Amino acid sequence: MSNLKNFLFTSESVSEGHPDKVSDRISDMVVDSYLSGDPFSRVACETLTTTNRVVLAGEVRGPEIKKDELIEKVRGCIKDIGYDQDGFTWKEATKIESHLHSQSTDIAMGVDSSGNKDEGAGDQGLMFGYACNETEELMPAPIHYSHKILRLMAEDRKSGVLKNIEPDNKSQITFEYINGKPTKVKSVVISSQHSPDINQSQVRDLLRPYMIKSIPKKFLEDFDDSELYVNPTGNFVIGGPDGDTGLTGRKIIVDTYGGAAPHGGGAFSGKDPTKVDRSAAYAARYIAKNVVASKISEKCLIQIAYAIGVSKPLSIYVDLFDNDIEKNKFVVEKINDSFDLSPRGIREMLNLNQPIYEKTAAYGHFGRNPEENGSFSWEKTDKIRAFLK
Repeated sequence: MSNLKNFLFTSESVSEGHPDKVSDRISDMVVDSYLSGDPFSRVACETLTTTNRVVLAGEVRGPEIKKDELIEKVRGCIKDIGYDQDGFTWKEATKIESHLHSQSTDIAMGVDSSGNKDEGAGDQGLMFGYACNETEELMPAPIHYSHKILRLMAEDRKSGVLKNIEPDNKSQITFEYINGKPTKVKSVVISSQHSPDINQSQVRDLLRPYMIKSIPKKFLEDFDDSELYVNPTGNFVIGGPDGDTGLTGRKIIVDTYGGAAPHGGGAFSGKDPTKVDRSAAYAARYIAKNVVASKISEKCLIQIAYAIGVSKPLSIYVDLFDNDIEKNKFVVEKINDSFDLSPRGIREMLNLNQPIYEKTAAYGHFGRNPEENGSFSWEKTDKIRAFLK
């Protein structure tokens, strides 16, 4: 973000029923299925979803998983999201194909460790991590509350509290920043697939409470209700993969910081943790979050870069947004001292060789609560001491 002090900033989120997120969920289910059988499996799985069809493609190395078993698990994902519509259903009407095949031996050779060569990065590229003190979770406010609206809607839809609302939804929040701080919500957009049994004013009445529940009161004090846009196009009955084709990895800004920080360009879903697109982005968030949690700065941006087959990062860049060169040097030094950012080091530090990825596929990979089973380990703030002077 620029040095402007007063500005408007907008971020969007999409629900687990958005076609691209259905694809992300299925790809991450494949990752988890292989890691469950062998924690050192290699997976790169892309999924396409469209009207009554799902296609899986990609490279795997790991335990033998029968095609039929995987296809049943795909149906399980679709059922859990909540799709049983004419154009997209978990039942037999949706045709599911798997074209997963063995990983390239050339890639395997570059990544695998052998002799005195440590395991290399699974690809070249640059990854960013970011944290700021705008929310308790140290996430930018616009993306954090956009996710929350959709998460609460999904919980109530699945439990039966929210009726006539279907799985495909989007939200978007514009915040006004004064002196660099989010001070109030200027506008909210919620687009939601709904059953043909209700009209747009009923949809608005059903969804307005989720805005109020999700966004802290202080940001809505003088909110103008005409700035809540619900289904601004009118009807939204046909949705999900029937309304629009979904592909893995197309919602990378939704998955990260809502545009508040740069993005290296690599998607997360469908990739095992040897792929630095995923693991190094998690590590960069982990470091940035611990820097901000230590209160050494209000914001922190980190970039890490890799070359395929090379284990150590080519560069580490840190921006604390306060022009304090000495403090910046201190943080870089502490990162080098306290964190092993080789692919193997990251996986061991964050315990990433586990089937923990399916639940990352919707409502953001960051700003979530670390769980007992190891999910969202990169959200822990257990390295604060490293940055205390």
